[in-house]
Order: sequence, then structure tokens, then C-alpha cells
Amino acid sequence: MDEQRVRGGPPQWWRHGPPWWDRWGEGERVPRWPWRSTVVVTVFVLVGSNFAAHGQAGERAALDVFARVLLLVAGALLLWRKRYPVAVVFGTAGAVMVYLGAGYPYGPVFLTVALACFSAIVAGHRRAAWAAMGTLWAGHVLVAHWLYQWLPPSGDSAASWGEELVVATWVVAIAAVSELFRVRREQWARERAERAEAARRRADEERLRIARELHDVLAHSISVINVQAGVGLALLDSDPEQARTALTTIKEQSKEALGEVRQVLDTLRAPGAAPRAPAPGLDRLPELVEQAASAGLTVEVEGEPPRLAPGTDLAAFRIVQEALTNVVRHSGSRHARVHLAHDADVLRLRVDDDGPATGADAGGSGNGLAGMRERAAALGGTIEAGPRPDGGFRVLAVLPLRASVGR
Repeated sequence: MDEQRVRGGPPQWWRHGPPWWDRWGEGERVPRWPWRSTVVVTVFVLVGSNFAAHGQAGERAALDVFARVLLLVAGALLLWRKRYPVAVVFGTAGAVMVYLGAGYPYGPVFLTVALACFSAIVAGHRRAAWAAMGTLWAGHVLVAHWLYQWLPPSGDSAASWGEELVVATWVVAIAAVSELFRVRREQWARERAERAEAARRRADEERLRIARELHDVLAHSISVINVQAGVGLALLDSDPEQARTALTTIKEQSKEALGEVRQVLDTLRAPGAAPRAPAPGLDRLPELVEQAASAGLTVEVEGEPPRLAPGTDLAAFRIVQEALTNVVRHSGSRHARVHLAHDADVLRLRVDDDGPATGADAGGSGNGLAGMRERAAALGGTIEAGPRPDGGFRVLAVLPLRASVGR
């Protein structure tokens, strides 16, 4: 028993639609032929009318070949109810009207009109369905209160207005139930579209998250590898030992990058699974300092980070990593400063270098800065990046220590 039933609410299928409802015809250029339901209804109408004829013997005309042809036509028309709902609802109403006018017994023949009306209203042809039902009721009133004198069976009397009220009530009830299902069908369609859009949005967010992770991991490691490869090539002949040190750094950086990339890719192969290694945080800041030093960048760290939530800790680490990577790649300065400060609500990260820039894209590429801003925005924080008044470049991140409500 699902949660909705336990709490007394509507069942799950009423809220989101039954599983078979998607096959009603939405998204199909040519709806399927409803063979099974049409055969079942037609057989039910033919058999049920025979029982009704026995129960109304002497009051109504006996079923003959023409009556059975009318019953068969009214049932067979339902085969086209999804393709031509307007024609079918008027066709079944006309067949039933002729059937009643001929004085044949009342019975399940009205089921064909009800099903045709239901299909027309659900398909959006409300006026046609109401017009057909209204025409059928008006025709019944005409036959039962005026034309009965000239129509079979002989000796028939006028129907009471109480019976007409019952017929009118059934007509309105059928149309009302059809309208209710039409409204629910539209709501189910909107909910399905909203769920599909939410799924696409989650997929886009996950794609952006993975893109940020890969960018931050690869940009930092490859920048260090690039610098060390240049050092190794320059000193290969004059200082083999220093070249060996550069190659060792390249090996360590590439191994670390491969490990982090593998961790990111594992989340793609097994979404929702727990990571095999803990996500990096500011506790690995000394490693960043060592890696930057191997690339020729001296980094001073001021302040101590507070205890952070895993998501905030990862974002702070990646922001510092990207900022230092940008200094290595885009700044002529070989010195950078990382300042950490916090109060009860926010953590402030500041990364400064003394410049000057080595190219037009000083401070980093658009992807790197965009990734930092996306990480901060996802936590309800902000990023400011730009040239300093006294030269150099500054990245200032403000991250809340507690996640924003609703994020």
C-alpha cells in the first residue's frame, strides 16, 4: 500500500495517470485501432440487448434483423473513435436514435454512445460530444412524447417526464465524467512534461558538474606538467639531475590527474554510488602549495579553514586550485598569496598575485572563471575576479558555511 493510500489521499495512478494512459494516442500521428475493446463492447451490446428484449417482452418491439444490424453498426463505429471521434459520436447517436424510434427494447445500446462521447471529449471535441448527446436526448423526447403514436410498437403510450429526467441525468453524468477525465488527462500530460523537463535539467546540471571537475583537475595538472616539461627539456643536457626532478614531478602529477579523472568517470558508470575516494578539500591545501612550487610558483597561505561541509569544502578547494592554475598559466608573477578568513556565516577566500599578465586572457580563461562562479552560485556564494588597483590579479570567493535554503 503506497503512501497516498495510507494517508487517505488519492491513489498514485490518479495523481500521475495509469501506466497505459500514455498509449491513449498522445504523440501518435495515427492512433492504434482499438480492436479488442470494440469487439468486447459490441458483443456485450448484442448479448445484453437479447436479455433486455426478454425482460421487456410485450412492451417493446421484438429484436429482428434490422435491430441487430443497428446494434452491430453502433458497436462497429467505435473502431474509428480515436481517428474520427466527431463522426463516431454523431454516428452512434444516430444509430441509437433509429433503434429507439423503431421501438426496440432499451438496453446496453446506450453504452456505445457513452463510449463515443467519452472518446470525443477526451480528444478535445467537447462541443461535438455535447451536441450529439443533446440531439439524442431531444430525439428521445420527441419520440417518447409525440411520435410514439405513429411508431412501433403499436399501443405504446407516452413516457413519463420522470423517465426523461432520468435519461437527461444519465446524459449529463456521462458528459461530466468524460470532462473530468479530459481535465485529468491534461494534468497528467503537464506533469509528465514537467517531470521530463526536471530530468533534463538534472542531467544538464550533472553534466556541468562533471565538466567543472574535469576542467579543474586537468587544467591544474596539465599546467604543472607543461611547466615541468619545459624545464626538463631546457635542462636535459646542462643539468640532468634537475631534468630528472622535473620528469619525476610530471610522473606524479599525471598519476594524480589520472586518479581524479577515474574517480569522476566512475560516477558516470555507476551514478548514485558512493565514491571510492573522499572528495578533496582544503585539508589538501599543502599539496596544492607543493604542486605550485614544482611549477615555479611560491605560494603563501594565511589563515586556517574552518570545518566545512563536503560540498563547500570541495568547492573551496577547486576555487583555490583554479586560481593558482591561472597564476601559473597567465601571470608573469612567480609569487601568490592565499588568504582564508571566516566568521559565523561565511568563508572568504582570496588569491592574489603581483602580475603582470602574460597575455590578453589574464586571470584565466572563460571556462575556469565560469566554473568557479558556478560552484559558488550553487552554494549561494559569490565570486569576484579582476585586476588589482596596484597591479596583479585577485580572486575573491565568499561561500556560506551553511547551504542556502532550497538549494
